[in-house]
Amino acid sequence: MANERKTEIITRKHFEQFQDKIVIEEQSSDNHKIDKLLKTASKKGTGKGRPDFLISFKKNKDLLIVIECKADIRKHESENKNKYSEFAVDGVLLYASYLSKSYDVLAIAISGETEQELKISHFLHLKSEKKAFEIFDDKFLSAQNYLDGYLKSEPKIRQDYHTLLEFTRKLNEKLHTHKILESQRSLLISCILIALESQAFRNSYYSHNTPKNLANALVQTVSNELESANIKPKRLENLNTQFSFIKTDTSLSTKDNVLKELIDEIDENINSFIKTHKYFDILGQLYVEFLRYANSDKGLGIVLTPPHITELFADLAQVNKNTIAYDNCTGTGGFLISAMKKMIDDAKEDKLKIKEIKANQLIGTEYQSHIFALAVSNMYIHQDGKTNIINGSCFEEKIMNEVKEKKPTVGFLNPPYKSNKKKDTDELEFILNNLECLTDGGTCIAIVPMQAALSQRGKVLELKKKLLKKHTLEAVLSMPDELFFNSKVNVVSCIMIFTAHKSHYKNKETYFGYYKDDGFVKRKGKGRIDANGTWKTIKEKWLSNFINKKKEPGFSINRIITAKDEWVAEAYMETDYKKLKRSFFENNLLNYATYLLGNRLNKQVLDKPEKQQKILLKDREWKYYKLTDLFEVKGSKTTSLLQLQEHGKGKYPYVTTQATNNGVAGFYDFYTEQGNVLTVDSAVVGYCSYQERPFSASDHVEKLVPKFEMNRFTAMFFVTIFNLEQYRYNYGRKCSQTRMKRTLIKLPAKNNRPDFLFMENYIKSLPYSSSINMKEM
Repeated sequence: MANERKTEIITRKHFEQFQDKIVIEEQSSDNHKIDKLLKTASKKGTGKGRPDFLISFKKNKDLLIVIECKADIRKHESENKNKYSEFAVDGVLLYASYLSKSYDVLAIAISGETEQELKISHFLHLKSEKKAFEIFDDKFLSAQNYLDGYLKSEPKIRQDYHTLLEFTRKLNEKLHTHKILESQRSLLISCILIALESQAFRNSYYSHNTPKNLANALVQTVSNELESANIKPKRLENLNTQFSFIKTDTSLSTKDNVLKELIDEIDENINSFIKTHKYFDILGQLYVEFLRYANSDKGLGIVLTPPHITELFADLAQVNKNTIAYDNCTGTGGFLISAMKKMIDDAKEDKLKIKEIKANQLIGTEYQSHIFALAVSNMYIHQDGKTNIINGSCFEEKIMNEVKEKKPTVGFLNPPYKSNKKKDTDELEFILNNLECLTDGGTCIAIVPMQAALSQRGKVLELKKKLLKKHTLEAVLSMPDELFFNSKVNVVSCIMIFTAHKSHYKNKETYFGYYKDDGFVKRKGKGRIDANGTWKTIKEKWLSNFINKKKEPGFSINRIITAKDEWVAEAYMETDYKKLKRSFFENNLLNYATYLLGNRLNKQVLDKPEKQQKILLKDREWKYYKLTDLFEVKGSKTTSLLQLQEHGKGKYPYVTTQATNNGVAGFYDFYTEQGNVLTVDSAVVGYCSYQERPFSASDHVEKLVPKFEMNRFTAMFFVTIFNLEQYRYNYGRKCSQTRMKRTLIKLPAKNNRPDFLFMENYIKSLPYSSSINMKEM
């Protein structure tokens, strides 16, 4: 007969080794809060819950371990995890759901009567989260390893980061109340963080009698710390100038306790985050957060790369302990910090190598003085006082020579984005500059506006030619449209990857990736975040496809290109027709039928088919056809609303670039175009609709005039197919006539020709197809 006591003895024996770090309790707890949470947590549904073990940490009050044991390994876990009294996993997850109202809970389920057969499952249920997730392998760990694994787990980092952002929001409000400028807030925090690295300052700051003395001591401490880091006199003078406002600011230098309280709060909330989660661009993220809450972002400086993308860069470049990384547009140092983290991980606690990495293998150039101060502060905090950030223009010959002497092997950059096309330095010039400083065969990775990859004439074309003449374009990755949402910047971007000093071979295939979905979502007050924890899995796919140059419809393709071509996946990728479903056609029919009803062009919407028959898309072979073989791609005459108002209301649609109501913004007694055509919005994403009647149009409305006999049913088929192509277009790459003329679409075929009859009958077999007959007005 199974004996659960044996399982408990094995468990107790393991954890008793670590009693210097933990407190072990059984069945109940002396902690009133824990006991109260278990009051109604019985596995049988009534009464108090009594876990086999409750373990708390002496130096971490946030984490609680709860353990449930079963002797029989067959009673380890049920299929639906809802047999709480019978199975170890089911029971421990029940306890965790109650305890997680006040704690982060590590739930451990253990079954088996001997150490050899022992079965162990671990789950982490974070405070106030809805569910637990699996963590760790199926074996016991030491108490310290449990604590470290919990602190470094992706969900915990995400939770701590969200907590930090909430603190930042409140801190920003406080700094606003004290009238500290948005552009100075990150400088103030970086100054405090550097000062807190000094044990002398940490021990004495609370004893200063006046705010002015504390402000002076703060700035002087930072100056001393940076001087001891062997920062060159001219750069140190620049840094002292940037921090000097603290000594004269009214709130900081004259009001009692304002600065002291800020130091306390920053130490507790920000410094503790840095110490727990090393090598994170904390100052950059604070800068972004302050910028998000600012009344205006103009004049504040730069567009910072989100941290998950700086980490992606380090992975794409396959950074290791021997990498020498250079960022010629350093900003707050995000790329260098992500590279440092990967390099130090690869050094595997080799202290001499880690010291070498921090002292000599991270190089940056930053032009703007206040951002330079943030970068130096950021690197100082993470590098034990060493920094190789240069203040000046990356194009200066002296600075370029200084960088070249260090022989960087990997270059990263997010260059300043042009606001004045005629006067500002082009983004591609910054890429050329970075590549020039790298060793032969080095890797350069840059994130730039998509327009830089799309341009096919003028100065940008010449720069693209220069890039391919000197270097190899390995890959271009299209980034999410709202990647820079947190920085209040609306720019569609892409990542370019080059190999330095190796001319682009004319038959070389470049990898193009459609990396538009990073899993991040917008949340009120938090900006764009990885709320669902999907980024890690998505990143693994991105990296795997890039490293293996994998071709995948709807995601990636390899292509031979020249400088005259568009350097983006959207131009060449195959549409993934495997994703085409019956529901796509049904939704399109419903939308069109609703449009007819809503504009009194039909009496009702019924979900009945026009023809009772079962037809499947797979019943036909599908082939690719040029769009221009099927349609004439033409523009429409632009008609203004003012012009239409003179003619008055009527029965002819006014087609615009809107993607609702079939693209129609009203009906007027005027038309310029004949009906029975498809219309396409060329201003944004290429929304396609069917116009049966004659119509007039706003600007940026193109026509697809059929070269075959098209009726409303075949039109609905083509509208659905063409709208699959919308992923190719965005604010950076519009659906122009030129691009449409290059489009290939896949259609059902018979005898190598489009099977129009099949398309018509397929649509007639679908719900709502009986409701798309337009009545006369």
